[in-house]
Amino acid sequence: MTQFGRTGIMLDTINGSLDNLPSSITRRSGSVFYTGRSAFERRSPLYVLGLNPGGDPDLQRDETIAADIAQFRSQPANWSAYRDESWRGKAPGSHGMQPRVLHMMRRLGLQPHEVPASNVVFVRSATEAELNFEKAALLKACWPVHEAVIDALQCRTVLCFGGTAGRWVRSILRADTPFGRFRETNARGWLNEAHLNSEGLAVLTLTHPGRADWRNPDADPFPLIENVLAR
Repeated sequence: MTQFGRTGIMLDTINGSLDNLPSSITRRSGSVFYTGRSAFERRSPLYVLGLNPGGDPDLQRDETIAADIAQFRSQPANWSAYRDESWRGKAPGSHGMQPRVLHMMRRLGLQPHEVPASNVVFVRSATEAELNFEKAALLKACWPVHEAVIDALQCRTVLCFGGTAGRWVRSILRADTPFGRFRETNARGWLNEAHLNSEGLAVLTLTHPGRADWRNPDADPFPLIENVLAR
């Protein structure tokens, strides 16, 4: 099979999983992918997952998951929300967690538009607590998309922003075997961990870059990430 043919199969598989999302999900406020199609057209050792889109689902009711999927299919393939989007009116790639994620990508020698990125749950919420009431239903609806990405792109590591995302993904993938850890060398000492499942798939549970500045050496989990990717 040619590389072009393999690329088409990867993207077709992922698009098929998007088409299978129930309307009860797609009509709600939210988003799916944080990178463009080029990240889903080749093998990737890494898949990045936050918990869910932030914001206000009432004020952003028109920003539906269905609209986001349509945009994914029509916007430039070479795109990254962390690099190319303007957040809160700031220069693209300069606000909040954006420069921290871009810093980590550079350290890993990766281009932001080449790394598939999403959220465990696609539905927007103002707070994390709001998700807990729907956790089982939302995971059941959204996880088949992530399963398609992991399988099609042959991802070996899922990198999760924050403890809740990490716990949910570890539970689904049954990643119970500790593989490594990094504790911040500052006063708060937040913990970053890696776990493996029986098939050798790794889940990294990292401090959330919205709170921890990965550019600070005391909070930088790069050595743990590098070790997991090199296994």
